[in-house]
Amino acid sequence: MLAHTRAAFKGYGAPIGSADMTSNETFQTRLNRRGFTAAGLAGVLSMMTACSAGLDKSLEPLSPRVMADLAANNLKVGAPLLVRIFKEENQMEVWLQQEYGPFVRFRTYQICSRSGVLGPKFKEGDRQAPEGFYMVSQRQMNPKSKYYLSFNIGYPNAYDKANGRTGTHLMVHGGCSSNGCYAINDEQVQELFSLAREAFLYDQKEFPVHSFPFRMTDANMLRYAASPHAAYWRELKVGYDYFEQFRQPPVVGVKDYRYVFLPHDVSVPEEFVQVQQAGFSDPAAPQLIRGWGPGQIQ
Repeated sequence: MLAHTRAAFKGYGAPIGSADMTSNETFQTRLNRRGFTAAGLAGVLSMMTACSAGLDKSLEPLSPRVMADLAANNLKVGAPLLVRIFKEENQMEVWLQQEYGPFVRFRTYQICSRSGVLGPKFKEGDRQAPEGFYMVSQRQMNPKSKYYLSFNIGYPNAYDKANGRTGTHLMVHGGCSSNGCYAINDEQVQELFSLAREAFLYDQKEFPVHSFPFRMTDANMLRYAASPHAAYWRELKVGYDYFEQFRQPPVVGVKDYRYVFLPHDVSVPEEFVQVQQAGFSDPAAPQLIRGWGPGQIQ
């Protein structure tokens, strides 16, 4: 039985969306093609835990420690996921949502490598790690990364494109080595990747990545008030403060070349919906920050 199950997983995870990617097939497509539902996959992986040496690392089950920590925080497997990054502190936070409730901080990883300085990424080759608000869909997950496991954070997003910013293949990955990306260690990226996989299987369509230069307290904003990036950082602080207050991520869009933050619990204004449905050519048009859709690659 186990040999048959392993065979069913063989070849799963053709990489997507970077220099070492070759397929657009998503996690859900691959798993559904093999007849796995979210509940079915959880059962199979649990059965294989004791003898999973040959299992694709992108399908490693959640560890007993993670399962215990989920229970201790009143969280369920597949809870919606949010990632927050703080450059100056070299920290990456993983937040999970309690059922019908707020997001709670589940993990804080030390970023062991990142390139560049405080400030946004502007162009390809500047070795800057992005700052801003991004969304990650299944198509951005890379199970066969050169850096253990990875996902593309979605730079450039609609804001970056509207403001003429360029760059490709900006990732969160393992391996503790960076060229414009955010690197954590292999154990951490394994855990984060598995939490994202479960969230996707339980119908989270995309998860937010909020990347900040530092914790955007009033004291830190004052400390960096003379920075050439201060105006941009004030935009980011609006989204930062929203999450700090409500423990829910805002709906993030861009309009007139600036970020806009919409309440998480109300309908998105029609002007954003119409542009999203019709596509857009005007960079100043209102549009939502979204992860990659069908057929989209870098």
